Amino acid sequence: MNHKAMSCLLMAALGLAACSDDEVIAGGGQGDATELSEEWYAGGRLGTVFNETSMAYEQPVPAIETASMMAAFKRGETIFEAPYVTTPAEEVPMGGLGPLYLRTSCLHCHPGYGHGKRQTEYNSNTVGNGYLLVLTDETDTYLSSLTGMPQTMAVAPFKAPVDESQIDIQWLEYTDQWGNRFPDGTSYSLIYPEVSIPESAFYVPLEVTKNGVTTQVPIENLKVRLESTIGIYGTGLLDAIPDDSIKQEYIRQERAGVSLNPAIFANGDWVKQYANTLQGDGTKYALRYTYALSRGPLQDAAGANAIWNITNLTRSDRMYHYMTATYARKASQDPEVQARFYEFFPKYNTGDIESDIYNYLMKPTADAPEMSDDEYVDFMVWHRGLAVPAARNLDAPEVQRGKQLFTEIGCATCHRPSWTTGEDIISDPTLFFENGDSRLPRFPHQKIWPYSDMVQHRLFMKNDIRTGWCRTTPLWGRGLSMKCTGADDRLHDCRARGVLEAIMWHGCPQSDALWTVEKFRKLNKDDRDAVVAFIEAI
Repeated sequence: MNHKAMSCLLMAALGLAACSDDEVIAGGGQGDATELSEEWYAGGRLGTVFNETSMAYEQPVPAIETASMMAAFKRGETIFEAPYVTTPAEEVPMGGLGPLYLRTSCLHCHPGYGHGKRQTEYNSNTVGNGYLLVLTDETDTYLSSLTGMPQTMAVAPFKAPVDESQIDIQWLEYTDQWGNRFPDGTSYSLIYPEVSIPESAFYVPLEVTKNGVTTQVPIENLKVRLESTIGIYGTGLLDAIPDDSIKQEYIRQERAGVSLNPAIFANGDWVKQYANTLQGDGTKYALRYTYALSRGPLQDAAGANAIWNITNLTRSDRMYHYMTATYARKASQDPEVQARFYEFFPKYNTGDIESDIYNYLMKPTADAPEMSDDEYVDFMVWHRGLAVPAARNLDAPEVQRGKQLFTEIGCATCHRPSWTTGEDIISDPTLFFENGDSRLPRFPHQKIWPYSDMVQHRLFMKNDIRTGWCRTTPLWGRGLSMKCTGADDRLHDCRARGVLEAIMWHGCPQSDALWTVEKFRKLNKDDRDAVVAFIEAI
């Protein structure tokens, strides 16, 4: 990993030295980094690195080195990148995978630490397949017989809840209301996924639970969608935005007449906030992570949970498997699983094979955690400490023109350019980390440029995301995606193969952003290209 850029920026910010390495200075290295305007520092002075290489997403924030956290950061990086194995954790490093899991490593879903790549087949062993299955009934209610992120892999003697070899992904052409053509005659292409899974692929029955009542879901009522991972750099900086600042953005948009998800915010106040009553004390926080806005502070958000439920590694605050009781009952009664269970788990033998299997899968285990507390702390130092690449080429005339148009046609309405972080007192709904925990990097009072309002809106796309509501994805650093990940796929299911397609998917007839896309369409080609160039530059 090239950390030279981070060191150069730190020295420049302190007035000690300037860095002029063409490889890492944004915009090709013209001038002293201290002369750049604040917009180049996408992650603020404490969270930005000037790096345009294929490893731009993997760099530590300057605060990592100044706080002597580099060793912890590197250990956390190893946890993210290295594949886990099924051998018990007490026997080998990176052991303890399973009994069910989604991927063997985090890197499989986040190629180059960025957005997942569009896939034509569902294969968990493919590096870059960031897809998670979204399985619901016809009312968008998640199946209760499967975990929220359905598992497609299993450790012997168990069987996968879903046989991924039977998942069929078809990419279909879509023609929009303008015939996929701009007024000047320039054409474009749009595609979207149709995903189907036959009933034979499911090891468990298809069930949903509503109001305490469990019912079967006919296979014809099953809805299958894909959600891909997004870039994980800069998530610590988003965590440093004060809850009250996010609430004020909701209030501003509500007063302006913007449609907001009524399940989250209405009449000037929260309808729903994030809380953890299982490990924590139920303190409420603003929702800020995932497309569905299902998570609050980073210390209990997607990454903190994924390192547990993607690999099913137990740790001291989660001494149980990511599992459903439906699956455990099915496996405990499976003759083939029963025939080999004691071969793999002899110490669980009480003579009652069905109970032994069920209890192994479902009961909190008394065994040592497969991920130690020290390992988890290192992982979160790394996760919170990933820097944002500096903006690039902001002084280019085309990019400056694109910035002006980006605001004029309304893109900045949802893709809010900047936020200012607060005191950044560490919040952890699980209470694993204490407020102000000195083991984690912090980013107080930074002006950052994520280009997201942290709010959900609707695009009403063909085969849309579950519920139709999707958080505005930060745009910072996305222009380096092709270099860092090998792909430039965008939107929640990677249907957009670049910036232009992503923009045009915002123009569906009922979309909250239709008015903006209508203005974009009326621009001449040079101006459209300028808007794209600006988005690629930030």
